Amino acid sequence: MTRSRVFRLTLVLTLTMWVLIADKAVGQTYTDLHDFNCATEGCGPDYTSLLAQGRDGNLYGTASFGGLYGDGTIFRIAANGSVTTLHNFDGTDGMYPYGGLILGADGNFYGTTFYGGANNLGTLFRVTPSGVLTVLHAFGGGVSDGTLPMSTPTLANDGNYYGVAEVGDNTHDGMMYKYSPSSGYTIVATLGNNIPGSGLFAPLIQGIDGNFYSTSYDGGVNGSGTVYSLSPTGAVNVIYNFDTLHGGWGYAPVVQDSQGNLFGTEAQGGTDDGGVIFGTTTSGNFKSLYNFINYCPGQAYGCVPAGGLVFGNDSNLYGSTYRGGPNNDGVFFKITRAGAYTQLATLNGANGAGLVGTPIQHTSGTIYGLASTGGAYGGGVLYSLNVGLKPFVSLLFSSGKAGTLVGILGQGFSTAHSVSFNGVASSFKVISKGYLVAKIPSGATSGFVVVQTSTKTFKSNRQFVIQ
Repeated sequence: MTRSRVFRLTLVLTLTMWVLIADKAVGQTYTDLHDFNCATEGCGPDYTSLLAQGRDGNLYGTASFGGLYGDGTIFRIAANGSVTTLHNFDGTDGMYPYGGLILGADGNFYGTTFYGGANNLGTLFRVTPSGVLTVLHAFGGGVSDGTLPMSTPTLANDGNYYGVAEVGDNTHDGMMYKYSPSSGYTIVATLGNNIPGSGLFAPLIQGIDGNFYSTSYDGGVNGSGTVYSLSPTGAVNVIYNFDTLHGGWGYAPVVQDSQGNLFGTEAQGGTDDGGVIFGTTTSGNFKSLYNFINYCPGQAYGCVPAGGLVFGNDSNLYGSTYRGGPNNDGVFFKITRAGAYTQLATLNGANGAGLVGTPIQHTSGTIYGLASTGGAYGGGVLYSLNVGLKPFVSLLFSSGKAGTLVGILGQGFSTAHSVSFNGVASSFKVISKGYLVAKIPSGATSGFVVVQTSTKTFKSNRQFVIQ
Protein backbone atom coordinates (compact mmCIF):
# COMPACT_ATOMS: atom_id res chain seq x y z
CA MET A 1 0.00 0.00 0.00
CA THR A 2 1.52 3.33 -1.06
CA ARG A 3 1.41 6.17 1.40
CA SER A 4 1.95 9.89 0.72
CA ARG A 5 4.61 11.15 3.10
CA VAL A 6 4.96 14.90 2.84
CA PHE A 7 8.57 15.17 3.85
CA ARG A 8 10.16 12.12 2.21
CA LEU A 9 13.57 11.27 3.54
CA THR A 10 16.71 10.83 1.47
CA LEU A 11 18.74 7.84 2.57
CA VAL A 12 22.49 7.52 2.17
CA LEU A 13 25.47 5.61 3.70
CA THR A 14 28.32 5.18 6.29
CA LEU A 15 29.43 5.89 9.88
CA THR A 16 31.28 8.12 12.28
CA MET A 17 32.16 7.34 15.89
CA TRP A 18 31.20 9.51 18.82
CA VAL A 19 31.66 9.68 22.52
CA LEU A 20 28.58 10.29 24.68
CA ILE A 21 29.80 12.53 27.45
CA ALA A 22 27.52 14.39 29.85
CA ASP A 23 27.90 18.10 29.13
CA LYS A 24 28.20 19.97 32.41
CA ALA A 25 28.01 23.44 30.89
CA VAL A 26 25.01 25.63 31.57
CA GLY A 27 23.61 27.07 28.36
CA GLN A 28 22.48 25.73 25.03
CA THR A 29 24.87 23.12 23.69
CA TYR A 30 23.84 21.07 20.67
CA THR A 31 26.05 18.07 19.90
CA ASP A 32 25.98 15.70 16.94
CA LEU A 33 26.75 12.49 18.82
CA HIS A 34 26.51 9.92 16.05
CA ASP A 35 26.12 9.82 12.25
CA PHE A 36 24.22 6.79 11.01
CA ASN A 37 25.60 4.30 8.51
CA CYS A 38 22.70 3.19 6.34
CA ALA A 39 24.40 0.06 5.05
CA THR A 40 25.31 -1.52 8.38
CA GLU A 41 23.36 0.10 11.22
CA GLY A 42 20.30 1.71 9.66
CA CYS A 43 19.44 5.32 8.89
CA GLY A 44 16.67 7.82 8.22
CA PRO A 45 14.80 7.81 11.55
CA ASP A 46 11.28 8.92 10.63
CA TYR A 47 8.09 10.15 12.36
CA THR A 48 8.00 9.90 15.38
CA SER A 49 11.24 8.06 16.16
CA LEU A 50 10.80 7.92 19.91
CA LEU A 51 13.89 7.12 21.96
CA ALA A 52 13.46 5.19 25.20
CA GLN A 53 15.59 5.33 28.32
CA GLY A 54 16.26 1.85 29.64
CA ARG A 55 16.60 0.65 33.21
CA ASP A 56 20.35 0.67 32.62
CA GLY A 57 20.37 4.38 31.72
CA ASN A 58 21.18 3.71 28.07
CA LEU A 59 19.09 4.99 25.19
CA TYR A 60 17.29 2.66 22.78
CA GLY A 61 15.73 3.48 19.45
CA THR A 62 15.03 2.51 15.86
CA ALA A 63 16.32 3.50 12.44
CA SER A 64 13.47 3.38 9.94
CA PHE A 65 15.48 2.12 6.99
CA GLY A 66 18.77 0.46 6.09
CA GLY A 67 20.71 -2.12 8.03
CA LEU A 68 21.74 -5.53 6.72
CA TYR A 69 18.42 -6.13 4.93
CA GLY A 70 17.36 -2.55 4.24
CA ASP A 71 14.29 -2.87 6.48
CA GLY A 72 15.43 -0.88 9.52
CA THR A 73 17.19 -1.62 12.80
CA ILE A 74 17.03 -1.37 16.58
CA PHE A 75 20.04 0.17 18.34
CA ARG A 76 21.42 0.98 21.78
CA ILE A 77 23.50 4.03 22.70
CA ALA A 78 25.64 3.39 25.78
CA ALA A 79 26.97 5.99 28.19
CA ASN A 80 30.57 5.05 27.34
CA GLY A 81 30.04 6.04 23.71
CA SER A 82 29.55 2.62 22.11
CA VAL A 83 26.85 2.17 19.49
CA THR A 84 25.36 -1.30 19.19
CA THR A 85 22.96 -2.53 16.55
CA LEU A 86 20.71 -4.92 18.46
CA HIS A 87 18.48 -6.15 15.66
CA ASN A 88 18.18 -5.98 11.87
CA PHE A 89 14.63 -6.34 10.60
CA ASP A 90 14.45 -8.78 7.69
CA GLY A 91 10.84 -8.49 6.57
CA THR A 92 9.63 -11.65 8.26
CA ASP A 93 9.61 -9.86 11.61
CA GLY A 94 8.68 -6.46 10.23
CA MET A 95 9.89 -3.60 8.06
CA TYR A 96 10.24 0.13 8.70
CA PRO A 97 9.91 0.74 12.46
CA TYR A 98 8.87 4.39 12.09
CA GLY A 99 7.56 4.98 15.59
CA GLY A 100 10.59 4.16 17.73
CA LEU A 101 10.43 2.41 21.11
CA ILE A 102 8.85 2.72 24.54
CA LEU A 103 10.02 1.14 27.79
CA GLY A 104 7.70 -1.53 29.16
CA ALA A 105 6.95 -2.39 32.76
CA ASP A 106 8.97 -5.59 32.34
CA GLY A 107 12.17 -3.76 31.37
CA ASN A 108 11.82 -4.68 27.70
CA PHE A 109 10.97 -2.32 24.84
CA TYR A 110 7.89 -2.26 22.64
CA GLY A 111 7.29 -0.93 19.16
CA THR A 112 5.69 -1.52 15.77
CA THR A 113 6.73 -1.86 12.15
CA PHE A 114 4.76 -0.33 9.30
CA TYR A 115 5.19 -3.23 6.89
CA GLY A 116 6.43 -6.82 7.02
CA GLY A 117 5.47 -9.72 9.22
CA ALA A 118 3.42 -12.76 8.27
CA ASN A 119 0.85 -10.69 6.35
CA ASN A 120 3.16 -7.85 5.22
CA LEU A 121 0.86 -5.43 7.04
CA GLY A 122 3.10 -4.62 9.99
CA THR A 123 3.94 -6.05 13.38
CA LEU A 124 3.79 -5.33 17.09
CA PHE A 125 7.00 -6.46 18.76
CA ARG A 126 8.89 -6.71 22.04
CA VAL A 127 12.68 -6.55 22.21
CA THR A 128 14.95 -7.17 25.18
CA PRO A 129 17.84 -4.83 26.08
CA SER A 130 20.17 -7.42 24.55
CA GLY A 131 18.26 -7.45 21.26
CA VAL A 132 16.13 -10.62 21.41
CA LEU A 133 13.01 -9.72 19.41
CA THR A 134 9.60 -11.36 19.67
CA VAL A 135 6.75 -10.60 17.28
CA LEU A 136 3.70 -10.22 19.52
CA HIS A 137 1.23 -9.73 16.69
CA ALA A 138 1.30 -9.68 12.88
CA PHE A 139 -1.39 -7.28 11.67
CA GLY A 140 -3.82 -8.90 9.27
CA GLY A 141 -6.02 -6.02 8.08
CA GLY A 142 -9.72 -5.31 8.38
CA VAL A 143 -11.99 -4.42 11.28
CA SER A 144 -11.06 -7.58 13.14
CA ASP A 145 -7.31 -6.94 13.19
CA GLY A 146 -6.00 -3.61 11.86
CA THR A 147 -3.05 -2.82 9.63
CA LEU A 148 -0.02 -0.59 8.95
CA PRO A 149 0.77 0.87 12.41
CA MET A 150 2.95 3.98 12.30
CA SER A 151 3.38 4.68 16.01
CA THR A 152 4.44 2.87 19.16
CA PRO A 153 1.93 1.59 21.69
CA THR A 154 1.85 3.32 25.06
CA LEU A 155 2.07 1.65 28.47
CA ALA A 156 -1.02 2.39 30.58
CA ASN A 157 -1.34 2.29 34.34
CA ASP A 158 -3.39 -0.92 34.10
CA GLY A 159 -0.26 -2.70 32.84
CA ASN A 160 -1.52 -3.05 29.27
CA TYR A 161 -0.27 -1.45 26.05
CA TYR A 162 -2.60 0.62 23.86
CA GLY A 163 -2.04 1.81 20.31
CA VAL A 164 -3.67 2.94 17.08
CA ALA A 165 -3.48 1.77 13.50
CA GLU A 166 -5.57 1.67 10.34
CA VAL A 167 -8.57 -0.61 9.91
CA GLY A 168 -7.39 -1.51 6.41
CA ASP A 169 -10.72 -1.84 4.62
CA ASN A 170 -12.24 0.55 2.09
CA THR A 171 -13.13 3.09 4.78
CA HIS A 172 -9.52 3.56 5.97
CA ASP A 173 -10.85 4.40 9.44
CA GLY A 174 -8.61 4.33 12.44
CA MET A 175 -8.72 1.64 15.11
CA MET A 176 -7.52 1.21 18.70
CA TYR A 177 -5.89 -1.98 19.94
CA LYS A 178 -4.72 -3.34 23.27
CA TYR A 179 -1.91 -5.74 24.04
CA SER A 180 -2.15 -7.52 27.39
CA PRO A 181 0.93 -9.39 28.66
CA SER A 182 -1.42 -12.07 29.98
CA SER A 183 -4.04 -12.38 27.23
CA GLY A 184 -2.42 -10.96 24.10
CA TYR A 185 -3.72 -8.72 21.32
CA THR A 186 -7.32 -7.49 20.98
CA ILE A 187 -9.17 -4.79 19.05
CA VAL A 188 -10.70 -2.22 21.40
CA ALA A 189 -12.71 -0.15 18.89
CA THR A 190 -12.83 1.34 15.43
CA LEU A 191 -12.64 5.13 15.49
CA GLY A 192 -14.85 6.22 12.60
CA ASN A 193 -13.93 8.39 9.65
CA ASN A 194 -13.28 11.47 11.81
CA ILE A 195 -10.05 9.72 12.87
CA PRO A 196 -8.74 8.15 9.64
CA GLY A 197 -6.14 5.44 10.01
CA SER A 198 -4.01 6.95 7.24
CA GLY A 199 -3.26 9.90 9.52
CA LEU A 200 -2.26 8.19 12.75
CA PHE A 201 1.44 9.07 12.83
CA ALA A 202 1.30 10.13 16.49
CA PRO A 203 1.25 7.66 19.40
CA LEU A 204 -1.23 7.84 22.24
CA ILE A 205 -0.33 9.23 25.64
CA GLN A 206 -2.27 8.36 28.76
CA GLY A 207 -3.56 11.47 30.48
CA ILE A 208 -3.86 12.10 34.19
CA ASP A 209 -7.59 11.23 33.95
CA GLY A 210 -6.84 7.74 32.59
CA ASN A 211 -7.97 8.54 29.03
CA PHE A 212 -5.67 8.57 26.01
CA TYR A 213 -4.82 11.61 23.88
CA SER A 214 -3.24 12.17 20.49
CA THR A 215 -3.51 13.96 17.14
CA SER A 216 -4.49 12.83 13.67
CA TYR A 217 -2.75 14.12 10.53
CA ASP A 218 -6.00 14.53 8.63
CA GLY A 219 -9.70 13.89 9.23
CA GLY A 220 -12.07 15.91 11.36
CA VAL A 221 -14.76 18.23 10.03
CA ASN A 222 -12.23 20.32 8.08
CA GLY A 223 -10.06 17.47 6.83
CA SER A 224 -6.89 18.97 8.32
CA GLY A 225 -6.59 16.87 11.44
CA THR A 226 -7.72 16.72 15.03
CA VAL A 227 -6.77 16.55 18.66
CA TYR A 228 -8.73 13.60 20.02
CA SER A 229 -9.18 11.46 23.11
CA LEU A 230 -9.98 7.78 23.58
CA SER A 231 -11.30 6.12 26.70
CA PRO A 232 -9.74 2.77 27.69
CA THR A 233 -12.83 1.15 26.11
CA GLY A 234 -12.42 3.08 22.85
CA ALA A 235 -14.98 5.89 23.15
CA VAL A 236 -13.87 8.65 20.76
CA ASN A 237 -14.02 12.37 21.51
CA VAL A 238 -12.74 14.96 19.04
CA ILE A 239 -11.38 17.74 21.24
CA TYR A 240 -10.43 20.13 18.45
CA ASN A 241 -10.79 20.21 14.66
CA PHE A 242 -7.87 21.97 12.98
CA ASP A 243 -8.98 24.52 10.38
CA THR A 244 -5.69 25.55 8.71
CA LEU A 245 -5.79 29.02 10.30
CA HIS A 246 -4.95 27.42 13.66
CA GLY A 247 -2.77 24.68 12.22
CA GLY A 248 -3.19 21.37 10.44
CA TRP A 249 -1.58 18.20 9.12
CA GLY A 250 0.60 17.36 12.11
CA TYR A 251 2.62 14.24 12.82
CA ALA A 252 3.44 14.63 16.49
CA PRO A 253 2.03 13.44 19.81
CA VAL A 254 0.81 15.78 22.51
CA VAL A 255 2.23 16.25 26.00
CA GLN A 256 0.23 17.05 29.11
CA ASP A 257 1.00 19.16 32.16
CA SER A 258 -0.09 18.38 35.70
CA GLN A 259 -3.17 20.59 35.32
CA GLY A 260 -4.37 18.47 32.41
CA ASN A 261 -3.57 20.91 29.59
CA LEU A 262 -2.33 19.46 26.30
CA PHE A 263 0.44 20.92 24.14
CA GLY A 264 1.62 20.01 20.67
CA THR A 265 2.68 21.03 17.19
CA GLU A 266 1.07 21.10 13.76
CA ALA A 267 3.47 20.96 10.81
CA GLN A 268 1.43 23.22 8.56
CA GLY A 269 -1.17 25.96 8.74
CA GLY A 270 -1.34 28.85 11.16
CA THR A 271 -1.63 32.55 10.44
CA ASP A 272 1.60 32.47 8.41
CA ASP A 273 1.17 28.89 7.12
CA GLY A 274 4.48 27.64 8.54
CA GLY A 275 3.09 25.52 11.32
CA VAL A 276 1.83 26.09 14.85
CA ILE A 277 2.66 25.34 18.46
CA PHE A 278 -0.61 25.02 20.37
CA GLY A 279 -2.15 24.40 23.74
CA THR A 280 -5.63 23.15 24.57
CA THR A 281 -7.64 21.96 27.50
CA THR A 282 -9.20 18.52 27.26
CA SER A 283 -12.55 20.27 26.78
CA GLY A 284 -11.30 22.08 23.66
CA ASN A 285 -10.33 25.54 24.91
CA PHE A 286 -7.67 25.98 22.21
CA LYS A 287 -4.90 28.57 21.88
CA SER A 288 -2.21 29.04 19.23
CA LEU A 289 0.97 29.72 21.20
CA TYR A 290 3.28 30.43 18.26
CA ASN A 291 2.90 30.72 14.47
CA PHE A 292 5.82 29.94 12.15
CA ILE A 293 6.26 31.66 8.77
CA ASN A 294 5.86 29.39 5.75
CA TYR A 295 8.74 30.51 3.53
CA CYS A 296 11.41 28.38 5.18
CA PRO A 297 14.69 29.60 3.59
CA GLY A 298 15.94 32.51 5.63
CA GLN A 299 13.40 32.14 8.43
CA ALA A 300 15.63 32.63 11.44
CA TYR A 301 13.13 31.09 13.84
CA GLY A 302 12.40 27.95 11.86
CA CYS A 303 9.33 26.54 10.14
CA VAL A 304 7.42 23.26 9.81
CA PRO A 305 7.46 21.90 13.39
CA ALA A 306 6.99 18.25 12.39
CA GLY A 307 8.43 16.78 15.60
CA GLY A 308 6.71 16.77 18.95
CA LEU A 309 7.43 18.65 22.17
CA VAL A 310 9.17 17.46 25.30
CA PHE A 311 8.20 18.78 28.74
CA GLY A 312 11.38 19.87 30.50
CA ASN A 313 11.70 19.56 34.26
CA ASP A 314 11.82 23.36 34.34
CA SER A 315 8.15 23.32 33.21
CA ASN A 316 9.02 24.71 29.78
CA LEU A 317 8.46 23.00 26.43
CA TYR A 318 11.28 22.13 24.04
CA GLY A 319 11.05 21.20 20.37
CA SER A 320 12.42 21.56 16.87
CA THR A 321 11.51 22.44 13.29
CA TYR A 322 12.03 20.47 10.10
CA ARG A 323 13.21 23.49 8.12
CA GLY A 324 14.11 27.14 8.59
CA GLY A 325 16.98 28.76 10.43
CA PRO A 326 20.00 30.33 8.70
CA ASN A 327 20.83 27.09 6.84
CA ASN A 328 17.23 25.93 6.29
CA ASP A 329 18.10 22.70 8.13
CA GLY A 330 15.95 23.33 11.19
CA VAL A 331 16.20 24.88 14.65
CA PHE A 332 15.65 24.00 18.29
CA PHE A 333 13.47 26.15 20.50
CA LYS A 334 12.08 26.61 23.98
CA ILE A 335 8.58 27.90 24.55
CA THR A 336 6.75 28.61 27.78
CA ARG A 337 3.21 27.43 28.30
CA ALA A 338 2.20 31.07 27.91
CA GLY A 339 3.82 31.24 24.47
CA ALA A 340 7.16 33.03 25.02
CA TYR A 341 9.43 31.62 22.28
CA THR A 342 13.25 31.38 22.41
CA GLN A 343 15.49 29.88 19.75
CA LEU A 344 18.23 27.71 21.24
CA ALA A 345 20.29 26.22 18.40
CA THR A 346 20.38 25.86 14.62
CA LEU A 347 21.39 22.96 12.39
CA ASN A 348 23.65 23.17 9.34
CA GLY A 349 23.23 19.82 7.59
CA ALA A 350 26.66 18.57 8.59
CA ASN A 351 25.43 18.21 12.18
CA GLY A 352 21.95 17.02 11.22
CA ALA A 353 18.85 18.12 9.31
CA GLY A 354 15.23 17.14 8.84
CA LEU A 355 14.05 17.08 12.45
CA VAL A 356 10.84 15.05 12.34
CA GLY A 357 11.32 12.91 15.45
CA THR A 358 10.07 13.71 18.93
CA PRO A 359 12.89 14.22 21.47
CA ILE A 360 13.03 12.96 25.05
CA GLN A 361 14.65 14.33 28.18
CA HIS A 362 16.97 11.84 29.84
CA THR A 363 16.86 11.82 33.64
CA SER A 364 20.36 13.32 33.56
CA GLY A 365 18.62 16.51 32.38
CA THR A 366 19.93 16.40 28.81
CA ILE A 367 17.57 16.26 25.82
CA TYR A 368 18.21 13.64 23.13
CA GLY A 369 16.68 12.97 19.74
CA LEU A 370 17.13 11.89 16.14
CA ALA A 371 17.47 13.87 12.92
CA SER A 372 16.25 12.11 9.78
CA THR A 373 18.97 13.33 7.42
CA GLY A 374 22.28 15.16 7.47
CA GLY A 375 25.42 14.30 9.34
CA ALA A 376 28.73 13.41 7.76
CA TYR A 377 27.12 10.81 5.49
CA GLY A 378 23.57 12.03 5.08
CA GLY A 379 21.81 9.19 6.92
CA GLY A 380 20.69 11.15 9.97
CA VAL A 381 22.16 11.78 13.40
CA LEU A 382 21.65 11.15 17.07
CA TYR A 383 21.99 14.46 18.92
CA SER A 384 21.99 15.87 22.42
CA LEU A 385 20.83 19.30 23.53
CA ASN A 386 22.08 20.47 26.90
CA VAL A 387 20.14 23.45 28.22
CA GLY A 388 21.45 23.29 31.78
CA LEU A 389 18.57 21.35 33.33
CA LYS A 390 19.17 19.35 36.50
CA PRO A 391 18.89 15.56 36.94
CA PHE A 392 15.49 14.28 38.02
CA VAL A 393 13.40 11.11 38.28
CA SER A 394 10.71 10.08 35.80
CA LEU A 395 7.73 7.80 36.44
CA LEU A 396 6.40 5.37 33.82
CA PHE A 397 2.85 6.58 34.54
CA SER A 398 1.54 10.10 35.15
CA SER A 399 -1.27 8.98 37.47
CA GLY A 400 -2.44 5.98 39.46
CA LYS A 401 -4.34 4.64 42.45
CA ALA A 402 -3.02 3.82 45.91
CA GLY A 403 -1.48 0.37 45.99
CA THR A 404 -0.34 0.44 42.35
CA LEU A 405 3.30 -0.32 41.59
CA VAL A 406 5.03 2.36 39.54
CA GLY A 407 8.42 2.16 37.81
CA ILE A 408 10.77 5.11 38.34
CA LEU A 409 13.76 5.97 36.14
CA GLY A 410 16.71 7.96 37.43
CA GLN A 411 20.29 7.59 38.56
CA GLY A 412 22.25 6.70 41.69
CA PHE A 413 19.54 4.39 43.03
CA SER A 414 22.05 1.90 44.45
CA THR A 415 22.06 4.01 47.62
CA ALA A 416 18.39 5.07 47.58
CA HIS A 417 16.97 5.12 51.11
CA SER A 418 13.56 6.75 50.71
CA VAL A 419 10.80 7.40 48.16
CA SER A 420 7.86 9.68 48.88
CA PHE A 421 4.70 10.74 47.02
CA ASN A 422 4.01 14.38 47.91
CA GLY A 423 5.63 13.80 51.28
CA VAL A 424 4.07 10.41 52.07
CA ALA A 425 6.64 7.62 52.37
CA SER A 426 6.41 4.70 49.98
CA SER A 427 7.76 1.18 50.04
CA PHE A 428 10.10 0.50 47.13
CA LYS A 429 12.50 -1.97 45.59
CA VAL A 430 15.70 -1.02 43.74
CA ILE A 431 16.02 -2.97 40.49
CA SER A 432 19.17 -1.27 39.17
CA LYS A 433 21.11 1.92 39.73
CA GLY A 434 18.82 3.57 37.19
CA TYR A 435 15.46 2.01 38.03
CA LEU A 436 13.30 1.23 41.05
CA VAL A 437 9.69 0.23 41.63
CA ALA A 438 7.60 2.05 44.25
CA LYS A 439 4.13 1.37 45.64
CA ILE A 440 1.75 4.34 45.67
CA PRO A 441 1.10 4.77 49.41
CA SER A 442 -2.33 4.98 50.98
CA GLY A 443 -3.11 8.57 51.99
CA ALA A 444 -0.87 10.15 49.36
CA THR A 445 -2.14 13.17 47.44
CA SER A 446 -1.15 14.52 44.05
CA GLY A 447 2.26 16.15 43.94
CA PHE A 448 5.93 15.55 43.23
CA VAL A 449 7.67 12.25 43.84
CA VAL A 450 11.03 12.49 45.63
CA VAL A 451 13.79 9.88 45.73
CA GLN A 452 16.57 10.36 48.27
CA THR A 453 19.92 8.63 47.93
CA SER A 454 22.92 8.76 50.24
CA THR A 455 24.25 11.84 48.43
CA LYS A 456 21.42 13.48 46.44
CA THR A 457 17.72 14.23 46.36
CA PHE A 458 15.91 13.84 43.03
CA LYS A 459 12.46 15.27 42.33
CA SER A 460 10.15 14.03 39.58
CA ASN A 461 9.95 16.06 36.40
CA ARG A 462 6.22 16.51 36.87
CA GLN A 463 3.61 16.09 39.56
CA PHE A 464 2.10 12.64 39.93
CA VAL A 465 -1.72 12.60 40.08
CA ILE A 466 -3.43 10.28 42.57
CA GLN A 467 -6.64 8.95 41.08
